[in-house]
Amino acid sequence: MNHRSQNDEMAAQWVARMDAETWSARDEAELQAWLSADPSRSGLMLATQAAWLSLDRAEADGVVAAEAVPAQRGLWHRRKLLAGMAASAAGIGIAGRGLWLASNVAYATKVGEIRRVPLADGSVMMINSASALKVQIGKHAREVELAEGEAWFEVAKDASRPFIVGAGRAKAQAVGTAFSVRVLENGTEVQVTEGIVEAWCDDDQAAKLRLAAGERALITPSAVVRYATADLANVDRTLAWRNGMIDLNGRTLAEAADEFNRYNARQIVIADPNIAAEQFDGVFRIDDPDGFVNAVKSSLDVTISSEDPSVIRILGKT
Repeated sequence: MNHRSQNDEMAAQWVARMDAETWSARDEAELQAWLSADPSRSGLMLATQAAWLSLDRAEADGVVAAEAVPAQRGLWHRRKLLAGMAASAAGIGIAGRGLWLASNVAYATKVGEIRRVPLADGSVMMINSASALKVQIGKHAREVELAEGEAWFEVAKDASRPFIVGAGRAKAQAVGTAFSVRVLENGTEVQVTEGIVEAWCDDDQAAKLRLAAGERALITPSAVVRYATADLANVDRTLAWRNGMIDLNGRTLAEAADEFNRYNARQIVIADPNIAAEQFDGVFRIDDPDGFVNAVKSSLDVTISSEDPSVIRILGKT
């Protein structure tokens, strides 16, 4: 078996193992060690997970018949299918499935990587690019500590165990709802997509702010600043990354460049400050800075320099 075939088979085994077992901190460490040993394995894992999800959908739709065999043989059969499918699966850096059933595990994503992680309590989280967090599911509380980046949480109802996300001094709590938390330079942003979330600074719980679906708030070390009322459509646009997309919706060129730079090693630089405030609309894949820059070039009549493989410069209007 050649090196590529071995990687294909191992990726299939990892995905099948995730689906069949409770995922532990040791399992996560072993997976990360395997991924780190070969840069090509991360993309292969993402493609394999997407292929696994497609098999689920095909079986649900009756396209592929579920085998009436013991579970372990079914997993073996799927691994063989996946090893062939992964090589041709198209990925954009999103893990379509991967059942990391975690109770006390740390997670970190690389630039451009987005992970969907079901938790042991039935909740689901999606971790955005370049993020790091820890999850602890206990008997009396479910706690997440977000050190950097952003994550979105779909919380399973459990009134006896509050679900609390901390980011520095900022805290957000919900039961049976969905919301995102993002660490920014000037504080922590909380956005609600469903239900009610309470947000506060850890030293001032008396000043808790209740946020409903479509609302968002910036929590600073000294205060809770509410800066947007109910607008679910706008919140959904800012969370388009969950589907691997960037929805600019009239953002300035500078803001758009910053957004693409969150997901790509190749950075976009606005070299002419006179065009930084220009507004731009459009929906783009997170991994397609070239497509975005070409659209900007056509619509705003600007000059582009891409001689440096690590930087795309928007120089100004021609």
